[in-house]
Amino acid sequence: MKKIIFTLLVLCSTGLAMAQVTTSNIKGLILDENTQPLPGANIVAVHNPTGTKDGAATNYDGRYNLLNLRVGGPYTITVSFIGYKTQTFTDVHLDLGKTLNLDLTLQPDSEQLDAVVVSGTTGTGTFGSDRTGAETSVGRRELTRLPSISRSASDFTRLEPTASGDSFAGRNDQFNNFSLDGAIFNNPFGLDVPTPGGQTGAQPISLDAIDQISVSTAPYDVTQSGFTGASVNAVTKSGTNEFHGTVYGFTRNEKMTGKKIKGEDVVRPKLDQTQYGVSIGGPIVKNKLFFFANYESDDRNDLGTNGWVPNTGTGAINESRVTATDLMAVQSALSNLGYNTGAYEGFTYAAASTKGIFKLDWNINEKNRLAIIYNWLNASKEKPAHPTALGFRGPNAATLQFENTGYEINNKLQSIQLELNSKLSETASNKLQVGYTHFEDFRNPLSVPAPTITIQEGGSNYIIAGHEPFSIHNTLDQKVFQFTDNLNFFVGDHTVTIGTSFEKFEFDNSFNLGAYGARGVFFPSYGSVADFLADSAPGGGLEGMLEDATNAYNALNANGVGVAGGWALAETNVGQLSFYVQDEWNVTDQFKLTYGVRFDKPLFFDSAKKAQDVIDVSCCAIPEVPFYNPNTGESTLVDTRTLPNNDWLISPRIGFNYDVNGDDTFQLRGGSGLFTGRFPFVWLGNQIGNPNGFFLEAVDPDYKFPQVWRTNIGVDKKLDNGLILTGDVSYTKDINGPQVQHWGLLPPSATLQGVDNRPVYTNSDNLNFFGVTGGPFVMTNSDKGRIWNASVKAQKTFDNGLYTMLAYSYLNAKDVNSIEAEITGDAFAFNPALGNVNDAVLGYSRYGDTHRFIGVMSKKWSYGGDKWATTLSTFFEYAQGGRFNYTYGGDINNDGSTLNDLIYIPTSSDIGSMQFANAGDAAALESYIRQDKYLNGRRGQYAERYGAIAPWRGKWDLKFLQDYNFKVSGDKTNTIQFSIDVLNIGNLINSDWGVIQQANNVQPIGVTVDGTGTPTYSFNTNQTKTFGYDTSLASRWQAQVGLRYIF
Repeated sequence: MKKIIFTLLVLCSTGLAMAQVTTSNIKGLILDENTQPLPGANIVAVHNPTGTKDGAATNYDGRYNLLNLRVGGPYTITVSFIGYKTQTFTDVHLDLGKTLNLDLTLQPDSEQLDAVVVSGTTGTGTFGSDRTGAETSVGRRELTRLPSISRSASDFTRLEPTASGDSFAGRNDQFNNFSLDGAIFNNPFGLDVPTPGGQTGAQPISLDAIDQISVSTAPYDVTQSGFTGASVNAVTKSGTNEFHGTVYGFTRNEKMTGKKIKGEDVVRPKLDQTQYGVSIGGPIVKNKLFFFANYESDDRNDLGTNGWVPNTGTGAINESRVTATDLMAVQSALSNLGYNTGAYEGFTYAAASTKGIFKLDWNINEKNRLAIIYNWLNASKEKPAHPTALGFRGPNAATLQFENTGYEINNKLQSIQLELNSKLSETASNKLQVGYTHFEDFRNPLSVPAPTITIQEGGSNYIIAGHEPFSIHNTLDQKVFQFTDNLNFFVGDHTVTIGTSFEKFEFDNSFNLGAYGARGVFFPSYGSVADFLADSAPGGGLEGMLEDATNAYNALNANGVGVAGGWALAETNVGQLSFYVQDEWNVTDQFKLTYGVRFDKPLFFDSAKKAQDVIDVSCCAIPEVPFYNPNTGESTLVDTRTLPNNDWLISPRIGFNYDVNGDDTFQLRGGSGLFTGRFPFVWLGNQIGNPNGFFLEAVDPDYKFPQVWRTNIGVDKKLDNGLILTGDVSYTKDINGPQVQHWGLLPPSATLQGVDNRPVYTNSDNLNFFGVTGGPFVMTNSDKGRIWNASVKAQKTFDNGLYTMLAYSYLNAKDVNSIEAEITGDAFAFNPALGNVNDAVLGYSRYGDTHRFIGVMSKKWSYGGDKWATTLSTFFEYAQGGRFNYTYGGDINNDGSTLNDLIYIPTSSDIGSMQFANAGDAAALESYIRQDKYLNGRRGQYAERYGAIAPWRGKWDLKFLQDYNFKVSGDKTNTIQFSIDVLNIGNLINSDWGVIQQANNVQPIGVTVDGTGTPTYSFNTNQTKTFGYDTSLASRWQAQVGLRYIF
């Protein structure tokens, strides 16, 4: 009898517990010649580079599972059973977070046929029973071949059709979850950029250390969490039984950048960038213990004005409206008072970073495998003053700033991660991850202590001078501890996962906004250059402001940190505890159902006590003053010691995968469920650190962590010619979306006079005796946001090795707050509004591209007996996004913000009845509206929030690789590789191509309102066109050359 008695009930767990994706799986069904399950068959997978061996036996239903395998390969997989012919699969490669389905029918061995050997089995990452939603895999081919100068992961995550920078599928990038080798690799406090080092432009991990990347927007596996946007996972390389390494360097300068835009010469300032590094990996004990290490350095100097130059009347394409004469006058006036502004043109800012990683992989025994990863980053970058927080500062077509108004940001990171994969028995396995990360961020202002000086013209910001407002003793210390454990069981056709995770975040933040004076920070310093010059005489108000700033610095510094009269210090401790259970049910050989539920509990530890510590040293906390909750219509107190809701958040999910033909050629998949993410914890830090009534910030006591309900349906089809087609449609609905409100404002009680008759606030509508700009600004929830997204993709690898991919994505995203600010009050000030500013009004989201086409082509040619190889790869993008608002330059509704009032678009007759500040303004505004397609189409109406959209943009990047291979001994071959990366090569061919258009001024109309409620409008008569051309490096071709030695 060919089937031996099944003496052991072999139950093998399957399905990677992807709390943080780091591994891959192999699973399948073994049948006999009569298509009956074959229990007891042996499956052995050997990772050839390390000799790591994983084995399993089929259970009573003929199913087997090999879980938590190393990504990559090649693997050799052997399937055997007594009395049946052995089958062997070689050159098998595994994708990150994917399951390779390997189903076999074994044939009798009665005729003693030779064993079957199949070579080159490798997945495309498209087909697999564990795939339910939209996702993109990036492997070594893409990482080594596609063009990149920044050597950033975002140059490869852009292969996800729904990507727009670090945003995916129309969500704010702060709501993604980034992980590296299972460790949380977000910027958890939520400052500016979503990943560590991003504030300095540095990459937290070298591209040469990354093995694979995956991007998932709808994984219906409840073990994945921490996002309402996308889950981006990367794993690093590991050592093998052979010593391998590389030494590399890249360089470029200003001569390797474009100097023409639309046929016109533009400033090509000095640029120097040099990157170099080394990687090495190998065995410490063969087949047992391995290491991998990488070190990389990057130094760069480039223009500090983003390509914009003062207006000298030449009409150059990159001239701003700010005149050189005005800049020199401001510079001279401040110099006479002993303050050095620095240059206003031609200056450069420096950036530098070093980073490294060391990884150990230990095959403890056949049942236990341990990985330990340590990585670090030390980065700095000089930058202009923040371009948008609490006001527009440029540098751009409307606003310029001086050199010393900038600052140097410093990011330091140290992280250690441990991962233990264990096969507990033939019926259970476990994956344990423990990690600790320490971030240190601090700023060095380029200015001596001084006020921030904001000079306006025409109601909008014009010249920025003085101290950077957010860099006054600004330090942030972050510590992150995380623990995840997943236990997997396999019972018949079911895979059961039970898991738990714990995260704790500790933040110590010293943030001293306004310490050198409120003018220029919370409201403009001067309405015009003339006003500034009038105040700048010796003994005038400006000299007093400079002296006050110096005195404030000396007093604060003398008193120390976190004490009364000293630098502020806010400590915030927050975390999350999670439990989850999931069943993956193979309903049939072709249909798999995944369903589960996740429970997440927010934790705030001793943050209430930390809030009290801040109150104890504050001057003006007002927890007893009643304000107004617009969500309930009731009076309420805003006490910074009252923390947000910490109820359990429940996230059920269900997903399916149907292999229609049973041969991985036609796949239907989809799912629906809740996803719970984190929010930028700076919002809670704002509450703890800002109890004073003159700038009170808080989180609604009923606030809940972000949650969305996401439904996805997808299809994949492989044609007979090898072309793979993929389509996805998804709908996302906010359950707990973010919204910011002003709880110091009652509903508006007055109406503006004239053609713009919007509701406006009176002084009696303001409940804060410190003034309307004092808040309280409160982060709360809304459930109105929603996103529709559809994407299609076609890809094929031809027989000659040519790889091609073409994809398209359509996005329609709406929300009530497109929050890009980390300061709660800033988020309110920038949220475009009309009428009651606290209403949850659905409008377009600023995130994502409405239309986006991308394409990839890559081909490698080997010749000269494989001694030489040439690779040519290209990436192109053609997209329309860049949504923006039209708002007044001025506070027309008296809500305290000069940035958020959507304009009324007057008809021709309306313009005739409007009161203007200057002769010629009316005619110029009429001409401007007529040339603007959006404005002209909405005359007599109000502008929509993010209703305007920038023109289409296109970009074509190219990478050239030339390899010289030579033998060094025996069968060992080393390679010398020369590379050229060219970004935006179209602009190199024709200066009209690849140029980005952007709005010249998003506040085209200035306004002031007198005591009778009558507005006076102003319009710069030099404004004639909506869009200008971005003359920064983003619109020019850039090139970089590299040299690499691979051994």
